[in-house]
Amino acid sequence: MISVCIITKNESSNLNICLSRLEPYNFELVVVDTGSTDDTKTIASKYTSNIYDFDWCDDFSAARNFAITKANNEYILFLDTDEFLDNLDYELLLNLIKKYPDRVGKIHIKNLFDSNGEEKSSNEFISRFFPKKLYNYSGRIHEQLTLKDNPTGVIEYYDTPIFVTHTGYQGNSEYKKAKAHRNLTLLLKELEENGDDPYILYQIGRSYFYAQNYTDAIPYFERAMELNLDLNLDYVHTLVITFGYCLIYTEQFQIAMMLEGVYEDFKNDADFLFVMGLIYMYNAQFNKAIENFLTATTIPNCSVEGVNSFSAFYNVGVILECLNDKTNAITYYKKCGDYPPALEGVTRCS
Repeated sequence: MISVCIITKNESSNLNICLSRLEPYNFELVVVDTGSTDDTKTIASKYTSNIYDFDWCDDFSAARNFAITKANNEYILFLDTDEFLDNLDYELLLNLIKKYPDRVGKIHIKNLFDSNGEEKSSNEFISRFFPKKLYNYSGRIHEQLTLKDNPTGVIEYYDTPIFVTHTGYQGNSEYKKAKAHRNLTLLLKELEENGDDPYILYQIGRSYFYAQNYTDAIPYFERAMELNLDLNLDYVHTLVITFGYCLIYTEQFQIAMMLEGVYEDFKNDADFLFVMGLIYMYNAQFNKAIENFLTATTIPNCSVEGVNSFSAFYNVGVILECLNDKTNAITYYKKCGDYPPALEGVTRCS
């Protein structure tokens, strides 16, 4: 019933992990190679005979749509080579297929990344599961699913019980640098051909951000923010948050106060409140900073791990310690559990 499709090139070690995680399930595995020179095909052959070559043409949608044509099953799950299945409730997934046969399923992806010297993780829901008779891909890069018979039509979604960890943003490997360069080349080409599209501007800024080139990311986020954005879209949430981090990491604290302009639209968003807490903190507006951090801890859901828990409490502790209120600083540091910087804070204040 389900085919898992993977587009790959020179990622044999990641491919081995990716396919091994899928092996316990009764999936058809379809691997499309776009020109590997390592042992990618040898690794793939351990798990499937469905291995196909595709002449790379700088178009991810073309490659994905080619893979779909090679799948024999009705439903498609797309994974990248550096995305590893953590958990899947197979019976629940089958029930959801019966309930929503024509909809697109979103999978849960945990992104591991390095940011400003810290290892962090973020969570997002991405449309990757769908009936192949109704959908295909469009867009050269960061391609989107569209209805075959109505490319601009509205798509209905549901959450799937598929949980994946994405490791591609971690470290400073040559693989990561090459991937970032490839993506940026395609995104900039798309921007040149189609003009200022907020989603493409966001993806360019995001690519620079994950490469820790915060200064280069800022102009693209700024251009996107100047356009007519739909604040209800998931990517706009990430755009605003990531723009805020870029301004913080480049120490443009006063300029970052501009994000107060969207406060009312994001005041119930833990990630936004945390970023605003940092912005207020670096602008010495300590009461507002503490208020934002503590409000963030009352919101159950967040994208970046810790912004509604240990990271928020830690920053309250830092502010109180700087104000020489060490007793209360310790109280908030202790709310952070075993978060190493907080443990150091307790030691300093004791």
